[in-house]
Amino acid sequence: MTLKQTRLITTDVAKLTRFYENVSQSKAEVLNSSYVQFQNEACKGLAIVELTSTRAYGEDVTEAGANRSVILDFEVDNVDAEYERLQESVSDWVMPPKVMPWGARAIVFRDPDGNLVNMYSHP
Repeated sequence: MTLKQTRLITTDVAKLTRFYENVSQSKAEVLNSSYVQFQNEACKGLAIVELTSTRAYGEDVTEAGANRSVILDFEVDNVDAEYERLQESVSDWVMPPKVMPWGARAIVFRDPDGNLVNMYSHP
């Protein structure tokens, strides 16, 4: 078994796509206006889909912007540099640069839909 993809469900695919293109500094592949995916290494396996496209699973099975149980982790070379770079793009900072109990240096913020994003590096 291989985990192939994580899908973020949203009501604004374009806005969330721009956010993750900026965060990852990579370009998404737009399959249509309600589905995009990242295929390059920086964000490989991330897809962003319109809430209405998940109705095939059943009514009210999914809810955009309601996640409080998943954190997207990105390993970076320099957490402090990323923190500075993202100041104008991120409006909801959860944690400024900090050394975690397990030794990694990390920042945590929310994307426009409230999903947690963690960027970390190892000293």
